[in-house]
Amino acid sequence: MPLKADLDAIDWKILRELQKDGRITNVELSRRVGISAPPCLRRVRRLEESGIIKGYRALLNSPVLGFDVVAFCLVGLHHQSEAELRTFAERARNWPIVRRAWMVSGDSDFLLHCVATDLSTFQTFVIEELTSAPNVDTVRTALTIRQVKDEGLVSIG
Repeated sequence: MPLKADLDAIDWKILRELQKDGRITNVELSRRVGISAPPCLRRVRRLEESGIIKGYRALLNSPVLGFDVVAFCLVGLHHQSEAELRTFAERARNWPIVRRAWMVSGDSDFLLHCVATDLSTFQTFVIEELTSAPNVDTVRTALTIRQVKDEGLVSIG
């Protein structure tokens, strides 16, 4: 499969290191990837400006903050016109309990990653918001038991 970006081995090393630790200093990053600090910083800026690096975030420990329920919802719509898909996508973006969302193919139209403080809050969302939303036909939920893997979003060998 051809790559969509023109990256060399150093760029890949930079991406691997930043995906492991987005707060690494430029000096430490340059040491780890084997180049001096100024060209390393230029490369990082180029990766940011090109959109390969979309941004940086703190990864929060949700249970420590009182968010104990992680669930996924598969949502099927009655109608899948472009306007209806856009409308549901916008609704999903506005639900605080929905942390990530994808339009998917197959038996469902959307996959929602939800995080809630407790089961009652999640159930209320599903019943009062999600299933009652216009054009929603089916909702299947899956409550997680425990997370068994948490890696960066892209596998960089």
